[in-house]
Amino acid sequence: MFWFLQRIAISLALLWVVTSLVFLSIYMVPGDPAELLLSGDGMTPDPASIAQLRSDLGLDRPIAAQYAERLAGLMRFDLGNSMIDGSPIGPEIAKRLPRTLELVAAAALLSLLVGIPTGVAAGLRQGSRFDRVSNMLAGFAQGIPVFVAGTIIILLFAQIWKLVPAGGYVDFSVDPGKHLILLVMPSFAIALGLAAIVVRIARAAVLDVLPLDYVRTARAKGLPQRRIVVRHVLRNALMPVITVFALNLGGLFGGTVLVEYVFNWPGLSGMLVSAVNSRDYPSVTAVILVISAMFITLNLVVDIVYGITDPRVRK
Repeated sequence: MFWFLQRIAISLALLWVVTSLVFLSIYMVPGDPAELLLSGDGMTPDPASIAQLRSDLGLDRPIAAQYAERLAGLMRFDLGNSMIDGSPIGPEIAKRLPRTLELVAAAALLSLLVGIPTGVAAGLRQGSRFDRVSNMLAGFAQGIPVFVAGTIIILLFAQIWKLVPAGGYVDFSVDPGKHLILLVMPSFAIALGLAAIVVRIARAAVLDVLPLDYVRTARAKGLPQRRIVVRHVLRNALMPVITVFALNLGGLFGGTVLVEYVFNWPGLSGMLVSAVNSRDYPSVTAVILVISAMFITLNLVVDIVYGITDPRVRK
């Protein structure tokens, strides 16, 4: 029990560190947000208007006081109000968060559906043409940036082949079919890097399992190859795949930032980009903190699962 409480405490401390770093880094960015908001129409605002807006937004208060107020609000699950229109940030994040989570879930599922069968098949056919081609493609997919992958996917499937729209969003309740079609391309762009990792780990795991004694014994008994692969090779080879997949799952959240922008998917990342462009500090910090909290929570769940399944981890 102490180990679990310790992991939870570490996660909470890490979230506080992230909150502090984000707050301080945002306020160290050059430029006055009040002046930027007033000069949105291209006019140069007068100092009195800037001072009044800074007072209304609380920017004239000491940074320590703003920081303490921010922490107190977060402890009440209050993400603050936007500097642009004064609207609460929480409801907007609640509306956009499921869309980002949907992208991450679809990308994770695609990476497993593509990576595991490809890696297992490559391991079973070591040295074949399929093995060499899959390794080459996995290396290419692992090295290509996510925004480049998204651009290539749009170019091929939307511009050249005209199979699907270039981007956009339709709510599932309005048109389920079109929603799923628009979901495929951005989720595939995010999944490419993780799928390449899964391919390589699955191939290596299969090659490690094949020479083991219980596999040779199963072959000596005359068991069918399919049964040997499914019951003996695949079952034991999946453990390292699941481990690496879980450790890299949080990185999918980072891939959504550019992919949502490229595919015009209205998730958290689009809100983050708009907030950064308008110097809406509360919205920027709120989005970053929500994404960080999901990442930290995911890693906490992985740690707890490891602790339950393998008691040696708790030591």
